[in-house]
Amino acid sequence: MSLRTILIKKSSIVTFLFLSIVLFFCIGFIQGRAVAPDLKSFIETSFTCSTKSDSNLNDLVVYVSGKTLAEDVATSLCDDLTISKQYGKVTSYWGYKTSDSIEFLGKGIADLILAKENLIDAFMAQSTYNYQAVVGFPDYTAYLISSKEKPRIEKSYFLDKRIGLLDYPTSRSGHILPKQLFKTLDINLENLNITYASSHTELRELLASGKVDLISSYWQDSDQASFSVNYITPIRDNISGSRWYLKMQDENTDLLCAVQARLTDLARNQSSHYFNHVESFWDCKSDANKHSVEVINASK
Repeated sequence: MSLRTILIKKSSIVTFLFLSIVLFFCIGFIQGRAVAPDLKSFIETSFTCSTKSDSNLNDLVVYVSGKTLAEDVATSLCDDLTISKQYGKVTSYWGYKTSDSIEFLGKGIADLILAKENLIDAFMAQSTYNYQAVVGFPDYTAYLISSKEKPRIEKSYFLDKRIGLLDYPTSRSGHILPKQLFKTLDINLENLNITYASSHTELRELLASGKVDLISSYWQDSDQASFSVNYITPIRDNISGSRWYLKMQDENTDLLCAVQARLTDLARNQSSHYFNHVESFWDCKSDANKHSVEVINASK
Protein backbone atom coordinates (compact mmCIF):
# COMPACT_ATOMS: atom_id res chain seq x y z
CA MET A 1 0.00 0.00 0.00
CA SER A 2 1.44 3.36 -1.01
CA LEU A 3 2.07 6.20 1.44
CA ARG A 4 -0.48 8.34 -0.43
CA THR A 5 -3.19 5.69 0.02
CA ILE A 6 -2.45 5.41 3.76
CA LEU A 7 -2.67 9.18 4.20
CA ILE A 8 -5.99 9.34 2.33
CA LYS A 9 -7.47 6.60 4.55
CA LYS A 10 -6.28 8.32 7.73
CA SER A 11 -7.69 11.60 6.52
CA SER A 12 -11.04 9.95 5.81
CA ILE A 13 -11.16 8.42 9.28
CA VAL A 14 -10.38 11.75 10.95
CA THR A 15 -13.02 13.51 8.84
CA PHE A 16 -15.61 10.84 9.74
CA LEU A 17 -14.86 11.13 13.46
CA PHE A 18 -15.06 14.91 13.32
CA LEU A 19 -18.41 14.89 11.52
CA SER A 20 -19.72 12.29 14.00
CA ILE A 21 -18.79 14.51 16.95
CA VAL A 22 -20.49 17.51 15.31
CA LEU A 23 -23.61 15.42 14.60
CA PHE A 24 -23.87 14.12 18.17
CA PHE A 25 -23.37 17.66 19.49
CA CYS A 26 -26.18 19.02 17.31
CA ILE A 27 -28.52 16.20 18.34
CA GLY A 28 -27.74 16.82 22.01
CA PHE A 29 -28.26 20.55 21.60
CA ILE A 30 -31.64 20.09 19.90
CA GLN A 31 -32.78 17.56 22.50
CA GLY A 32 -31.55 19.83 25.27
CA ARG A 33 -33.75 22.64 23.96
CA ALA A 34 -36.72 20.40 23.39
CA VAL A 35 -36.99 18.74 26.78
CA ALA A 36 -37.46 20.21 30.22
CA PRO A 37 -34.26 20.83 32.21
CA ASP A 38 -33.19 18.13 34.65
CA LEU A 39 -33.70 19.47 38.17
CA LYS A 40 -32.84 16.27 40.04
CA SER A 41 -29.69 17.81 41.52
CA PHE A 42 -31.82 20.50 43.16
CA ILE A 43 -34.48 18.16 44.60
CA GLU A 44 -33.09 18.39 48.15
CA THR A 45 -33.25 22.18 48.04
CA SER A 46 -36.82 22.60 46.91
CA PHE A 47 -40.28 23.05 48.37
CA THR A 48 -43.51 22.18 46.54
CA CYS A 49 -47.10 23.06 47.37
CA SER A 50 -50.37 22.48 45.53
CA THR A 51 -52.70 25.23 44.39
CA LYS A 52 -56.49 25.00 44.53
CA SER A 53 -56.52 23.39 41.06
CA ASP A 54 -56.03 19.65 41.48
CA SER A 55 -56.36 18.84 37.78
CA ASN A 56 -53.85 21.38 36.46
CA LEU A 57 -50.44 19.84 35.70
CA ASN A 58 -48.54 23.11 35.14
CA ASP A 59 -45.77 23.93 37.62
CA LEU A 60 -44.73 27.49 38.48
CA VAL A 61 -40.95 27.34 39.11
CA VAL A 62 -39.45 29.82 41.58
CA TYR A 63 -35.81 30.39 42.54
CA VAL A 64 -34.54 32.28 45.60
CA SER A 65 -31.41 32.38 47.76
CA GLY A 66 -32.73 30.90 51.00
CA LYS A 67 -34.90 28.05 52.30
CA THR A 68 -37.25 30.09 54.52
CA LEU A 69 -37.99 32.60 51.78
CA ALA A 70 -38.50 29.81 49.26
CA GLU A 71 -41.16 28.18 51.44
CA ASP A 72 -42.89 31.47 52.30
CA VAL A 73 -43.11 32.58 48.66
CA ALA A 74 -44.37 29.21 47.40
CA THR A 75 -47.03 28.98 50.12
CA SER A 76 -48.27 32.49 49.37
CA LEU A 77 -48.44 31.86 45.61
CA CYS A 78 -50.26 28.54 46.10
CA ASP A 79 -53.02 30.33 48.00
CA ASP A 80 -53.69 32.78 45.17
CA LEU A 81 -56.86 32.18 43.11
CA THR A 82 -55.45 33.73 39.93
CA ILE A 83 -52.37 31.52 40.06
CA SER A 84 -54.58 28.49 40.74
CA LYS A 85 -56.31 29.08 37.41
CA GLN A 86 -53.01 28.63 35.57
CA TYR A 87 -50.92 26.30 37.73
CA GLY A 88 -51.50 23.12 39.72
CA LYS A 89 -48.44 23.52 41.92
CA VAL A 90 -45.60 25.86 42.81
CA THR A 91 -42.06 24.53 43.22
CA SER A 92 -39.62 26.85 44.89
CA TYR A 93 -35.88 26.10 44.70
CA TRP A 94 -33.13 27.75 46.71
CA GLY A 95 -29.36 27.90 46.49
CA TYR A 96 -26.38 29.89 47.73
CA LYS A 97 -23.98 29.61 44.81
CA THR A 98 -23.63 31.77 41.71
CA SER A 99 -23.71 28.62 39.58
CA ASP A 100 -27.20 27.81 40.90
CA SER A 101 -28.52 31.23 39.88
CA ILE A 102 -26.90 30.85 36.47
CA GLU A 103 -28.54 27.44 36.00
CA PHE A 104 -32.03 28.82 36.60
CA LEU A 105 -31.58 32.23 35.01
CA GLY A 106 -29.21 31.58 32.13
CA LYS A 107 -31.32 28.68 30.84
CA GLY A 108 -34.65 30.33 31.58
CA ILE A 109 -35.72 27.53 33.93
CA ALA A 110 -37.24 29.81 36.56
CA ASP A 111 -40.62 31.42 35.94
CA LEU A 112 -40.01 33.72 38.90
CA ILE A 113 -36.57 34.53 40.29
CA LEU A 114 -35.04 36.84 42.90
CA ALA A 115 -31.83 38.17 41.36
CA LYS A 116 -29.45 41.10 41.08
CA GLU A 117 -29.92 43.45 38.15
CA ASN A 118 -26.31 42.97 37.05
CA LEU A 119 -26.88 39.21 36.75
CA ILE A 120 -29.98 39.80 34.62
CA ASP A 121 -27.99 42.14 32.37
CA ALA A 122 -25.03 39.76 32.13
CA PHE A 123 -27.19 36.98 30.69
CA MET A 124 -29.39 39.32 28.63
CA ALA A 125 -32.31 37.63 30.37
CA GLN A 126 -34.76 40.40 29.47
CA SER A 127 -34.19 40.12 25.74
CA THR A 128 -33.77 36.33 25.70
CA TYR A 129 -36.61 35.20 27.98
CA ASN A 130 -38.38 38.54 28.58
CA TYR A 131 -37.78 38.52 32.33
CA GLN A 132 -39.56 41.60 33.70
CA ALA A 133 -38.91 43.25 37.06
CA VAL A 134 -42.04 42.93 39.22
CA VAL A 135 -40.99 44.24 42.63
CA GLY A 136 -37.65 45.35 44.02
CA PHE A 137 -35.87 46.47 47.13
CA PRO A 138 -34.12 49.81 47.74
CA ASP A 139 -30.46 50.65 47.32
CA TYR A 140 -28.34 50.07 50.41
CA THR A 141 -24.88 50.49 51.92
CA ALA A 142 -22.43 47.71 52.81
CA TYR A 143 -20.78 48.02 56.24
CA LEU A 144 -18.12 46.45 58.38
CA ILE A 145 -19.85 45.93 61.73
CA SER A 146 -18.09 45.36 65.04
CA SER A 147 -19.38 44.95 68.58
CA LYS A 148 -16.55 46.70 70.45
CA GLU A 149 -14.93 49.32 68.18
CA LYS A 150 -15.28 51.17 64.91
CA PRO A 151 -13.55 49.10 62.18
CA ARG A 152 -10.65 50.78 60.38
CA ILE A 153 -9.90 50.41 56.68
CA GLU A 154 -6.25 49.52 57.18
CA LYS A 155 -4.29 46.41 56.23
CA SER A 156 -2.81 45.94 59.71
CA TYR A 157 -6.26 46.18 61.32
CA PHE A 158 -7.62 43.03 59.66
CA LEU A 159 -4.64 40.72 60.08
CA ASP A 160 -5.40 39.74 63.69
CA LYS A 161 -9.20 39.93 63.48
CA ARG A 162 -11.76 37.12 63.29
CA ILE A 163 -13.92 38.09 60.34
CA GLY A 164 -17.42 36.87 59.49
CA LEU A 165 -18.43 36.73 55.81
CA LEU A 166 -21.36 35.26 53.94
CA ASP A 167 -20.81 31.93 52.18
CA TYR A 168 -22.78 33.16 49.19
CA PRO A 169 -20.53 34.40 46.34
CA THR A 170 -23.20 36.64 44.78
CA SER A 171 -23.84 38.61 47.98
CA ARG A 172 -22.26 42.01 47.57
CA SER A 173 -22.40 43.26 51.16
CA GLY A 174 -21.52 39.93 52.74
CA HIS A 175 -19.00 38.49 50.29
CA ILE A 176 -17.99 40.39 47.14
CA LEU A 177 -17.29 43.87 48.52
CA PRO A 178 -15.29 42.85 51.63
CA LYS A 179 -13.12 40.56 49.50
CA GLN A 180 -12.61 43.38 47.00
CA LEU A 181 -11.59 45.59 49.92
CA PHE A 182 -9.01 43.04 51.13
CA LYS A 183 -7.62 42.77 47.60
CA THR A 184 -7.33 46.58 47.36
CA LEU A 185 -5.42 46.57 50.65
CA ASP A 186 -3.13 43.86 49.24
CA ILE A 187 -4.23 41.28 51.81
CA ASN A 188 -3.98 37.59 50.96
CA LEU A 189 -7.21 35.86 52.05
CA GLU A 190 -5.16 32.92 53.31
CA ASN A 191 -3.68 35.24 55.93
CA LEU A 192 -7.10 36.15 57.32
CA ASN A 193 -9.16 34.32 59.92
CA ILE A 194 -12.50 34.10 58.11
CA THR A 195 -15.63 32.32 59.33
CA TYR A 196 -18.39 31.82 56.76
CA ALA A 197 -22.09 31.96 57.59
CA SER A 198 -25.09 30.85 55.55
CA SER A 199 -27.16 34.02 56.11
CA HIS A 200 -26.97 37.61 57.32
CA THR A 201 -28.86 36.53 60.44
CA GLU A 202 -26.21 33.92 61.20
CA LEU A 203 -23.49 36.56 60.70
CA ARG A 204 -25.13 38.70 63.39
CA GLU A 205 -25.38 35.71 65.72
CA LEU A 206 -21.65 35.05 65.29
CA LEU A 207 -20.86 38.67 66.15
CA ALA A 208 -23.24 38.85 69.11
CA SER A 209 -21.85 35.61 70.59
CA GLY A 210 -18.26 36.83 70.30
CA LYS A 211 -17.24 34.14 67.82
CA VAL A 212 -16.03 36.80 65.38
CA ASP A 213 -14.72 40.34 65.88
CA LEU A 214 -16.48 41.91 62.90
CA ILE A 215 -18.77 41.06 60.02
CA SER A 216 -19.58 42.51 56.62
CA SER A 217 -23.27 43.11 55.96
CA TYR A 218 -25.94 45.81 55.57
CA TRP A 219 -27.24 47.85 58.52
CA GLN A 220 -30.87 47.87 59.62
CA ASP A 221 -32.71 49.73 62.38
CA SER A 222 -33.24 46.55 64.40
CA ASP A 223 -29.46 46.07 64.64
CA GLN A 224 -29.30 48.88 67.20
CA ALA A 225 -30.81 46.51 69.78
CA SER A 226 -27.64 44.36 69.66
CA PHE A 227 -24.92 46.60 68.23
CA SER A 228 -23.85 50.23 68.23
CA VAL A 229 -24.24 52.51 65.22
CA ASN A 230 -20.91 54.05 66.32
CA TYR A 231 -19.16 50.79 65.50
CA ILE A 232 -19.96 50.50 61.80
CA THR A 233 -17.79 51.56 58.86
CA PRO A 234 -19.16 51.86 55.31
CA ILE A 235 -17.49 49.93 52.49
CA ARG A 236 -19.66 51.13 49.62
CA ASP A 237 -23.01 52.90 49.26
CA ASN A 238 -25.70 53.10 46.57
CA ILE A 239 -25.70 49.34 45.99
CA SER A 240 -28.75 48.37 43.94
CA GLY A 241 -31.11 46.00 45.73
CA SER A 242 -32.36 42.63 44.51
CA ARG A 243 -35.46 42.38 42.35
CA TRP A 244 -38.07 39.76 41.61
CA TYR A 245 -38.24 38.96 37.90
CA LEU A 246 -41.12 37.16 36.17
CA LYS A 247 -40.66 35.42 32.82
CA MET A 248 -43.21 37.07 30.55
CA GLN A 249 -43.00 35.16 27.27
CA ASP A 250 -46.77 35.68 27.02
CA GLU A 251 -48.65 38.86 27.88
CA ASN A 252 -49.91 37.18 31.03
CA THR A 253 -50.87 40.34 32.93
CA ASP A 254 -53.22 38.51 35.32
CA LEU A 255 -50.29 36.41 36.50
CA LEU A 256 -47.98 39.44 36.72
CA CYS A 257 -50.42 41.39 38.90
CA ALA A 258 -51.18 38.40 41.12
CA VAL A 259 -47.46 37.71 41.66
CA GLN A 260 -46.72 41.38 42.34
CA ALA A 261 -49.51 41.61 44.92
CA ARG A 262 -48.40 38.45 46.72
CA LEU A 263 -44.71 39.42 46.79
CA THR A 264 -45.55 42.94 48.00
CA ASP A 265 -47.70 41.66 50.87
CA LEU A 266 -45.07 39.08 51.80
CA ALA A 267 -42.30 41.71 51.88
CA ARG A 268 -44.28 44.16 53.99
CA ASN A 269 -44.91 41.47 56.58
CA GLN A 270 -41.18 40.81 57.03
CA SER A 271 -39.55 41.87 60.29
CA SER A 272 -36.59 43.40 58.42
CA HIS A 273 -36.89 47.16 57.95
CA TYR A 274 -35.03 46.87 54.65
CA PHE A 275 -37.37 44.29 53.11
CA ASN A 276 -40.42 46.26 54.28
CA HIS A 277 -39.54 48.96 51.76
CA VAL A 278 -40.57 47.01 48.68
CA GLU A 279 -41.14 48.86 45.41
CA SER A 280 -43.65 47.81 42.73
CA PHE A 281 -42.73 48.27 39.07
CA TRP A 282 -46.18 47.80 37.56
CA ASP A 283 -49.42 49.70 38.10
CA CYS A 284 -52.08 46.99 38.24
CA LYS A 285 -55.61 48.38 38.09
CA SER A 286 -58.18 45.71 38.74
CA ASP A 287 -61.60 46.06 37.13
CA ALA A 288 -63.74 43.01 37.93
CA ASN A 289 -61.79 40.16 36.35
CA LYS A 290 -59.78 42.35 33.96
CA HIS A 291 -56.40 43.89 34.66
CA SER A 292 -55.16 47.11 33.14
CA VAL A 293 -51.41 47.05 33.57
CA GLU A 294 -48.98 49.89 33.06
CA VAL A 295 -45.29 50.01 33.83
CA ILE A 296 -44.62 52.59 36.56
CA ASN A 297 -41.13 53.49 35.43
CA ALA A 298 -39.53 51.66 32.52
CA SER A 299 -36.10 53.00 33.37
CA LYS A 300 -35.96 51.29 36.77
